[in-house]
Amino acid sequence: MNETAYGYPPGGLPPQTEIHTGRAVFSEAYAVIPSKVMRDNVTSRLPAWEGTRLWVLARPLSGFAETFSQYAVEVEDGGGSDRPESNSGAQGVLFITDGALDLALGEETRRLERGGYAYIPPGFDWRVRNNYGRPCRFQWIRKIYERAEGLEAPEPFVASDAEVAPVAMPGADVWKTTRFVDPEDMRHDMHVNIVTLDPGGVIPFEETHVMEHGLYILEGKAVYRLNRDWVEVESGDFLWLRAFCPQACYAGGPGRFRYLLYKDVNRHARFDYSFASQPGEAAE
Repeated sequence: MNETAYGYPPGGLPPQTEIHTGRAVFSEAYAVIPSKVMRDNVTSRLPAWEGTRLWVLARPLSGFAETFSQYAVEVEDGGGSDRPESNSGAQGVLFITDGALDLALGEETRRLERGGYAYIPPGFDWRVRNNYGRPCRFQWIRKIYERAEGLEAPEPFVASDAEVAPVAMPGADVWKTTRFVDPEDMRHDMHVNIVTLDPGGVIPFEETHVMEHGLYILEGKAVYRLNRDWVEVESGDFLWLRAFCPQACYAGGPGRFRYLLYKDVNRHARFDYSFASQPGEAAE
């Protein structure tokens, strides 16, 4: 079992004696949702799920980030769902941050423990149940799958943080990526990876690119450059970035800094033809 400790929402409510000042930010280019604001009064529940609550960290939002949704989910002992996904076009990734969960993929059931990772393609029959006597907490990332001519949807698979070796970025042993999907596999239109920066490691330039991001901080702390600002982030925080938001990072330590990273990849940019006046020009 992977004994790595990952961050997750604390729940509860702060005492009336605590000051409200914190690190939460929502700007035109990014949002920072600190772990400490993920409290009981902002949870939600889902149809067809029992004994489950969640924090909605990201949802498609016009003019901001539009391709994905992301939840921090907490399932009580005995809780789960036989109909977890209500949208047949949505694919998903589950990443277990605490506890364990039984995941049924068709006729096969797999136990996902802390650090466990599962990819579920659109329209696939899957079920989840917590049979392990304590709450299970996980990240759930959802995206409508964009089909491409000549390509079938990917098959489901299960992996884990402990089993997949991180790969160092060129010339930077302190900056590594754990890739659960082959970047050359064009069937996948999203990647959900883990990025690791050792103490003193940096992303040494302001990345500015078309991919939207959800970054859930799994371990450690760092300072992150977002658009025009440097912000401090720590385990359990969530960063939500729209396309082209400049970003860089410095991991000052004392331990390593790690985050689960979503990005949309491998497809043409979509067009909205709702304004078109020529016959036959319909919206995609």
